[in-house]
Amino acid sequence: MTEMKHLLLVYHTKTGNTGKLAAAVVQGARHPDIEGVELRVLEARDAGPADLLWANGLLLGTPENFGYMSGAMKDFLDRTYYEVENQLQPLPYAVFVSAGNDGSGAISAIARIAKGYPFVQVQEPVIVKGEITQAALSQCEELGTLLAAGLETGIY
Repeated sequence: MTEMKHLLLVYHTKTGNTGKLAAAVVQGARHPDIEGVELRVLEARDAGPADLLWANGLLLGTPENFGYMSGAMKDFLDRTYYEVENQLQPLPYAVFVSAGNDGSGAISAIARIAKGYPFVQVQEPVIVKGEITQAALSQCEELGTLLAAGLETGIY
């Protein structure tokens, strides 16, 4: 029996759009063929250093606010950085963004911060511009499945 892997999903939603995307990511990560991954889902304000230390993989979901990640996501990253410094092995991660513009500011800010943790991007970000469509939900579901399956199989 292989060791159970831990996947942490941290997200922030205000209007509900990022919450819809997070629900799709959860559905993907809990794909019935994936049995060796335990998923923990937390809103950014509720997640802390112990959750990061528990995780073998990380999914981050944020709305784009003023061309940046949400304040709650930034707060999560601020509140955990020094507490986990030098304690984390490189942590595979992926990001999904509900964007009003192009989402690039949120993605680049997270990528810059991720280098210091260390988080290692293993999937291309999913950026959903505007309305949440079925295609966007499918992309997010696939993101969750791919990260969970990669953890389970030892790719990440």
